[in-house]
Amino acid sequence: MKFRTFLATTCIAAMPALAQAADDPNILLIIAEDMGFEASRCYSVGDQQAKIPYIEAMCDTGQVFENAYSAPACSPTRATIMTGKYGFRTVVGAAIPPGSTKGLSAEEASLFDVISGTNYSSNLIGKWHLAGDGEGLDHPERMGVSDYFGIFRGRARDYSDFPAVSGGEQVRVTEYATTALTDRAIDWIDDRDTDQPWFLWLAYNAPHSPFHLPPADLHSAGGLPKGEESITANRLPYYNAALEALDTEIGRLFASMDEETRDNTVSMFIGDNGTPNQVTRGFYGDHDAKGTIFEGGTHVPLVVTGPGVKSGRSEAFVATVDLFTTIAGLTGADAPEVDGHDFAPAFAGEETSRDYIYVEHFSAEEPTRSDVYGWAIREGDFKLVAEEGVEPVLYDLAADPREAVNLLADGVSSEEAAIVDSIKARLTEIREQ
Repeated sequence: MKFRTFLATTCIAAMPALAQAADDPNILLIIAEDMGFEASRCYSVGDQQAKIPYIEAMCDTGQVFENAYSAPACSPTRATIMTGKYGFRTVVGAAIPPGSTKGLSAEEASLFDVISGTNYSSNLIGKWHLAGDGEGLDHPERMGVSDYFGIFRGRARDYSDFPAVSGGEQVRVTEYATTALTDRAIDWIDDRDTDQPWFLWLAYNAPHSPFHLPPADLHSAGGLPKGEESITANRLPYYNAALEALDTEIGRLFASMDEETRDNTVSMFIGDNGTPNQVTRGFYGDHDAKGTIFEGGTHVPLVVTGPGVKSGRSEAFVATVDLFTTIAGLTGADAPEVDGHDFAPAFAGEETSRDYIYVEHFSAEEPTRSDVYGWAIREGDFKLVAEEGVEPVLYDLAADPREAVNLLADGVSSEEAAIVDSIKARLTEIREQ
């Protein structure tokens, strides 16, 4: 483990200090797959979290967002980032099946289309999952990503031997997936013209299943057995090992940059949805996993570092749809205003314009596993959850962050009725916008 220790120490020391905001900063968006809020050591919730020293260093030097929300599943989250629109507008409301022809329409104005009108070079490396195979492997190119490399479907069945898409063609990769994506990102950044700013969307598939033991030099859980029987008996340490391996490779990515590049890069790290139910540790009780419209499915970690970003913690509401608007704004692009809000003012500790959170989960397919379809809206500390076919429930997240007590269960007071009416009016406003 000498490499692991050296890398963490080197990269933590290399984290850029607060600098004056640059006019044209590089922008790096890093997405961890299936990493919910409670899985990050940057938040004082839950226990048994993975060792992630580099991400923790980002949290120590950057702005940590306490109230960041995604969709409950990977495809709709990615669609919100790509378009700046809620799922009911793009009709991407759940994970897209492999053979589907009903993914994100290439007619949508994508984040990459918008950025193409600026002086930025851009790329997406990693998990796509915005289309099914039936829509063609050139779907990324039709969405404005000309140099896409990554896992096209929802997951890799084997982290060390999997099909990827490169140049619109399927290729076989026999390198550990987290390492392969990092290698590609390093090469792409190295190839950039030093006078041209860039935006890179780096979408890891870790720590998504299949649960496994990563290469030994990437984590500190070397005593774990490799057999499927051991993994099935207790998946959590393997999930944590994959997260630690992800952290190691993020550290290597930053260590590969020269100091000037690091200091001029706004880096965002976010989870794409809640933690899988096999490894949630029971933190959220009955509402504990990806696929649900409760906190366990949609409350995710988010940290931002770089020029113009103060060290601290922000209570600002942030939705993944806001990444479209914020990233476009950082590049100077003329982005359409739909559902996203620019949360860049929060980088400097200032107030932002978003005063509610809206999440949704829907599909023509029957729900599977822990999936919960419907919508939820949070206004202030109150959150109304409207599951399909079930009476809405109301929670006070300030007093009850794990959503254990339905305020409407023992009758509805006039105050509670007013809160419900206000939130339902918000839903009408969103849907009719």
